Amino acid sequence: MLLKTFGWSFAVTAIGLVAAVFYGGWQAFGIVAILSVLEISLSFDNAVINAGILKKMNAFWQKIFLTVGVLIAVFGMRLVFPVVIVAISAQLGPIEAIDLSFNDPDRYKELVTDAHPSIAAFGGMFLLMIFLDFIFEDRDIQWLRWIERPLAKLGKVDMLSVCVALIVLLVSAMTFATHAHQHGGGHADKASTVMLSGIAGLITYLVVGGLSGFFESKLEEEEEREQEAEEEAKKAGKPVSGVLLAGKAAFFMFLYLEVLDASFSFDGVIGAFAITNEIVLMALGLGIGAMYVRSLTVYLVRQGTLDDYVYLEHGAHYAIGALSVILLVTIQYEINELITGSVGVILIGWSFWSSVRRNKAIEAAGGGSDSKAEVSSGV
Repeated sequence: MLLKTFGWSFAVTAIGLVAAVFYGGWQAFGIVAILSVLEISLSFDNAVINAGILKKMNAFWQKIFLTVGVLIAVFGMRLVFPVVIVAISAQLGPIEAIDLSFNDPDRYKELVTDAHPSIAAFGGMFLLMIFLDFIFEDRDIQWLRWIERPLAKLGKVDMLSVCVALIVLLVSAMTFATHAHQHGGGHADKASTVMLSGIAGLITYLVVGGLSGFFESKLEEEEEREQEAEEEAKKAGKPVSGVLLAGKAAFFMFLYLEVLDASFSFDGVIGAFAITNEIVLMALGLGIGAMYVRSLTVYLVRQGTLDDYVYLEHGAHYAIGALSVILLVTIQYEINELITGSVGVILIGWSFWSSVRRNKAIEAAGGGSDSKAEVSSGV
């Protein structure tokens, strides 16, 4: 069962890691491995959400999601998107960006390093919005209660996450401008670029969120219509024929899943820039991670264990929050790649351990669904 579900992922992992060794030695191997774990950890909540929707779809649309969807996810968002980011920020053509990454890596790294403040501002703001919208939402299950409970109360204020994000961006841009001015470098004019890139990241998040909400509402409308049609057919004694409606509903499900996957893949791609600037290593690591996310989605659907480890989603979002802070800090300071990659893994591992403790506590308390034996981890 495990081999059948994760077989392709294991194969892609082996090929990707071998390719990394041939490309850049054992250091490249380590970066690709870290990127793979990063993508899996950041996208775990994506897999959970995907599984919740995918189980409602018939076998045909499940196959479409796992084939066409993989092509869009791996080749579109994980391979093409990083190239586009570098091309736009460094003002290069996509072909030129790819050519430079292979044939003139020193010049390529120089261009990427020069463009890093704008990339970091864009990505940092996008990730920060994901984290803030999560942490300001009032939810039944809380992991770090002493943080989440008061923040959930504050979250009742409209548009608070946008206000906080804009304040953080303003502080980052002003600090960057002050630092550049004190050192007399040529980066003083980039403070405005940092501000504009950060606002672009915020707008991108709001647009993607709006599209996801649109598809979700369309999906709900189609499901309601399908249920009404089935009820009317049953009352009239006619055979239930909801093929067209089911097809529309499934189609909107597919679109919704792809928009969700795109929005979640932003954090992996942007987070990858905090670890490496090399397109090849980024593509290998994120591609491996994307395959595991798809396999994990199928596994969760088949096993029906979506609610077993309830704090993993929290851990993933805290990792996103940490990455957003790291990216904003790297606008003017360098942070070691291993530290950046390890933060997410540590938070995911901690949330998994907390979930296991919670499950054991609930079992000890009688295992009832109404049990409030929440295990809240402290720092």
